[in-house]
Order: sequence, then structure tokens, then C-alpha cells
Amino acid sequence: MNAAPLPLADQVVFITGASRGIGRAIALAAARAGAHLVIAAKTTEPHPKLPGTIHSVADEVRALGREALPLQLDVRDEIAVQDAFAVVAKKFGRLDALVNNAGAISLTDVENTPVKRFDLMQQVNARALFVCAKNALPLLRAAAARNGYGGHIISLSPPLNLNPRWLTPHAPYTLSKYGMTLLALGMAGEFGRDRLSVSTLWPRTTIATAAIEFAVGAELMKFSRTADIMADAALAILTTRDGSLNGRCLLDEDLLRERGTTDFARYAADPAHADRLYPDLFLDQ
Repeated sequence: MNAAPLPLADQVVFITGASRGIGRAIALAAARAGAHLVIAAKTTEPHPKLPGTIHSVADEVRALGREALPLQLDVRDEIAVQDAFAVVAKKFGRLDALVNNAGAISLTDVENTPVKRFDLMQQVNARALFVCAKNALPLLRAAAARNGYGGHIISLSPPLNLNPRWLTPHAPYTLSKYGMTLLALGMAGEFGRDRLSVSTLWPRTTIATAAIEFAVGAELMKFSRTADIMADAALAILTTRDGSLNGRCLLDEDLLRERGTTDFARYAADPAHADRLYPDLFLDQ
């Protein structure tokens, strides 16, 4: 008996910030589902505290039987982004999804945020989504035409929440992440006419990544979930081809519940604290 076709068979997925953490987890989930991966990140050499490079993740993807294209990429560099998508077009001749995962974070208020750090967050977060989506658009339009409905853009950014608690302590970071979401909502309307699907994805709980450990607090790691829950939620988006997720601001747990998942304890970074998880930023509950 022939095996059922994989849901992302021969599709090409481009992920920024894919050398570790959530980006790596999404890359491996997409590869298991049959996709070939573009691993785009700045890290090419091992870091003493942060394991993972574009090459190590590419090797993991290849071990799953898929093609991998590791690209050293600084998403702040417009020309480098243009060149990256040109390389993708030449190597694969197609692109089916763009996952904007690269991010910069500093949980500091206006007074205590240096201008250089402010600029970095705007460039790596909101501006990079703009530049990457703009350059991916021709290839994604072709994917939509080929698949009937497709060509996903996923922004890892939160639902909009104007509660002052998310503005007063770290308005510069909040601005950069809300900017991503506003861009995604605008692109959903603009690109939806071309049968592309643009959505945002955010974790309901903190995720046990280096960003949490070093930028928020290592003590939160045991009260967090693993990156696998974000990978599974991203895969649920990537395999949705009817446009029903276009324009939606999605939370990982909520989407997976919609799709029938009931066991969330398996995502706990520390099973002993599976019932005491810490809500992520921008979520009131």
C-alpha cells in the first residue's frame, strides 16, 4: 500500500531566524511534512552559549530527506534580502511560504532604551517583515496560482492589545511587534486578492528559548513550553489552503485546539510545572 502523500511535499518554506529556537523547530516540522527549507539567519559559527547555526539546522533538514539551503542573512540589509530571494528562485524555482521569525527584544522603557537598540528592534521586527514580504511576493503569487490558494506569510507577532501594561514598561519593543501585526493585517487585505494567506502567530505561554532565558529571565524557563507547540501551530497554518486563516491573529494553543489537539502537557518544558505556565507578553490572561 502506498503511503499517503506528505502535506507539504516538495513545497519550499523560507524561515528567518531559523538557526535555533522556534525557527529551527518550525523548519524541522515543515521538513517532516515534506517541505524543502531555506534556513536564513546570521549565525554561521557555533556560539558558546547558543547552540545552532544555519548549517547545523540544514544538516538536520537533510537528515529528514529534504533539501536545505542555508543562507547567512541579516534581515536589516535590503540588498541582502533581495539577493536571498533571487537565490531561492534560482535554486528551487518556487516559494510556498515565508515565516518571519527573526526578532530583536529589549524590555526597556523609552527613557532607558538607547536609540541604537530602538532602531535595531524596528529594523529586525517590523521593517524586516516589510522587506522580506515585498521580495517574496512574486514567488508567493506564483505559488497561489499554482496551488489554487496558497502562498503563506506568517508573522510571529502578537494580537493587538492596547492595555497600558504592554505599553508603559517597554513601548519601543511593543511598537516593533505591533508594527509587524499591523503590517500583516494590511497585507492580508492587499495580498488576499491574490489568494495569498497572511496571518500572525503568537504563543499563549512563554517558550523555552534563548530569548526568554537571556532577555526575560532564566527562571521562566521551567514555566514555559517547548518550541514544538509553535512548530505544530505553524504547520497547521502552512497546511491550510482554503484562505480561512487570512487576516487572523492566531495563538498557538487556540489554533491547535480548533484542529483537535487536546494533550498540551506534552509541550511543557518541565513536566513538573505543566499546570503553572507563564502567559506570554501582550496577553492579559
